[in-house]
Amino acid sequence: MELVERLAGARIGATYNQYADSDLRRARLRAHLEARAGARLVLVGEAAGYRGARVSGVPFTSERQLTGAGPTEATATIVHRVLAALGLEDDVLLWNVVPTHPGTVASNRRPTAEEIRDARPFLEEVVGDRRVVAVGRLAASVLDAPYVRHPSHGGASAFAEGLGAVLCERPSARALSAPIRRRRTTRVRPFSV
Repeated sequence: MELVERLAGARIGATYNQYADSDLRRARLRAHLEARAGARLVLVGEAAGYRGARVSGVPFTSERQLTGAGPTEATATIVHRVLAALGLEDDVLLWNVVPTHPGTVASNRRPTAEEIRDARPFLEEVVGDRRVVAVGRLAASVLDAPYVRHPSHGGASAFAEGLGAVLCERPSARALSAPIRRRRTTRVRPFSV
């Protein structure tokens, strides 16, 4: 898949490109994208996490979920659990505004405006004409899409309820109080600093 090879050769600000030197991570991302090529829904998060896609190569997915060993990531566990409960785990494409890892081997940091701009072509290509749900505030600031709370730091319940409400188009009482913006378009917002 050409997108994976272009991503592996990309320089996205000061992020760590986990695909550049790993045939395994490129193969895993390629398999994820190919398996969900027909997916009409994409969940877009902030960036590759240090215990998630930085290691596994697949957005919102930890190494332990793929192999049964290695690091686990709470966000990945929650996202997959909620998608499985909704019967959608294999039908949703997972992606990040910045597909490479901002931070260190043991920490995450928020992507910079430059990194978001550098990653924009990949985001636009993956999103295409799919229905998009922004996971977290950074993704919501970049996308013109419904927002659900990020599942980290105590947000698991709000994420599950928000995603269920967005996908079912009928919000629960708790979801009504959550910051969900219902927009029908899935275009990427212009970004400026």
